[in-house]
Amino acid sequence: MAAIPLCVDLDGTLTHSDLLIESFLALVKRNPLYLFYCVGWLLRGKGYLKAQIAARVAIDVSLLPYNARLIDFLKQERSNGRDLYLCTAGDQRFAEQIASHFGIFKGVMASNESHNLSGTNKAGALTAEFGVQGFDYCGNARADVPVWKQARKAIVVGGKSIQAAAQKANQTTVVFESKRSFIRLALREMRIYQWVKNLLIVVPLLASHRFTNIDALIADGIAFFSFCFCASSVYLLNDMLDLDADRRHSRKRERPFASGELPLATGICLMFVLLAASASLAIMLPTSFQLVLAGYVAMTLAYSFRLKRVMLVDVFVLAALYTTRIVAGGAAVNVVLSDWLIMFSVMIFLSLAMVKRYTELDKMQREGKAAAAGRGYLTDDMSIVRSFGTAAGYVAVLVLALYMNSTAVTVLYRHPHRLWILFCLLLYWISYIWMVAFRGRMHDDPIVFAIKNRSSLLIIVLCVLSVLVAI
Repeated sequence: MAAIPLCVDLDGTLTHSDLLIESFLALVKRNPLYLFYCVGWLLRGKGYLKAQIAARVAIDVSLLPYNARLIDFLKQERSNGRDLYLCTAGDQRFAEQIASHFGIFKGVMASNESHNLSGTNKAGALTAEFGVQGFDYCGNARADVPVWKQARKAIVVGGKSIQAAAQKANQTTVVFESKRSFIRLALREMRIYQWVKNLLIVVPLLASHRFTNIDALIADGIAFFSFCFCASSVYLLNDMLDLDADRRHSRKRERPFASGELPLATGICLMFVLLAASASLAIMLPTSFQLVLAGYVAMTLAYSFRLKRVMLVDVFVLAALYTTRIVAGGAAVNVVLSDWLIMFSVMIFLSLAMVKRYTELDKMQREGKAAAAGRGYLTDDMSIVRSFGTAAGYVAVLVLALYMNSTAVTVLYRHPHRLWILFCLLLYWISYIWMVAFRGRMHDDPIVFAIKNRSSLLIIVLCVLSVLVAI
């Protein structure tokens, strides 16, 4: 056995990720215009594309999601005196960095500008180097079938379908089975629980007291799911662009993309499917809703690519994104939003966005870190962020108080004085949210926390009841 070299694939085998897609996303995140460059590079060959991307992108190979079981096996083989070779269709630069990181590989065979080492090309290169059945090969994809045909033994990392393909090509097969529920992982990446935020779409319907109008309810339902699909597609993109930062985060590194459980190629396909579904539903609603949805997409893209890393701008954009949901709800049912509602929404959501950032900084400080990865904040900024956030929350309460004393309130409410119950509840809730955040018990997203936390949920229910009583 020691005399037979073992050749190991990289993408999907040694690591759960795909370095071509990962480096491509990192490049596009740096500057979206590189997308057009990539099209030109691809016309000159896949190897040339990989080389050009690798020359412009740095990947921290120590953070990649590696296959721990396979690595233990490889180290054992190496300790038994067996020569190991890293043989990948990935670019030479990345392959050498990873080989150096582990220090167990005798050599590296990888793609370069003029040669893409994949499929039959890889089979030919290994046969020329070691001879027919002069090597064992470990891979994970159907592109490896030509290599397994030439190998003495096939070592498979993957599920039953790829196992069957490998056994058909090479009867001597060793399996490292990989069982993953892609549906469960995809739903997790879509963050279904975050859809609760899109209930903000019904706020204009409730505020205008048209919640008994069946047509309006149906329109809001369509708008809700359109926004849900759109938001989930953005979550997918955001997580694919944030792989490096997420892998440095104590909790986010367990996300399906960051951990390598869900393939990036699957994520890209699902993202476009969700966008198409969102657009299909939006077509059924007024043009004004479609424009608001398009604006939401543009704003989220700007946030994902750049604005999330700019201090203060990020929280203002988050507040605007929350408020956009209310604007979209008004557009879906042709309700003109009052200035009072817009002012209140902006301030309350700005406060909640500050809570989100404060919570992140608090967690960084507890972990002994000086700055939040991928953000424009230092842990020393916690006190000023807390001041901004509490001030914005109390201004929102003040806006509500001024509205309750305006002539506009008498048009919609028979008992406007009962809205003071809402005022007291909201004042308490803002204070409660910030106290929870200050004590380090806040979920990263305060709106999701509000739905899961019993005290907060009770306050929300009482707020709704107080409005109904006033009506």
